Amino acid sequence: MPFDKEYFKTIEERAKKSKIYKKYQLTGLMLAELLKDERHKSLYIKLAKERDNEKLIFLAKDIAERKKIKNKGAYFMKMLFTKNLDKK
Repeated sequence: MPFDKEYFKTIEERAKKSKIYKKYQLTGLMLAELLKDERHKSLYIKLAKERDNEKLIFLAKDIAERKKIKNKGAYFMKMLFTKNLDKK
């Protein structure tokens, strides 16, 4: 898989040690890592707060595995609003 599993372990360890990280924050950081779009971490955290986290991660993993897509973050946003994933 194209994403780094060690990054996810690091985030989960930080979450266990600190009460700062909430589930939606972890999801947002995971989305940023999957899509290789660290600049927009805050946007992904906001999306994770408003939408179904499992569906977001599933969509991001699907996009991350596609090699032909250059701007995965933009493609993710396009697919997110095209598929109109349910809000919480």
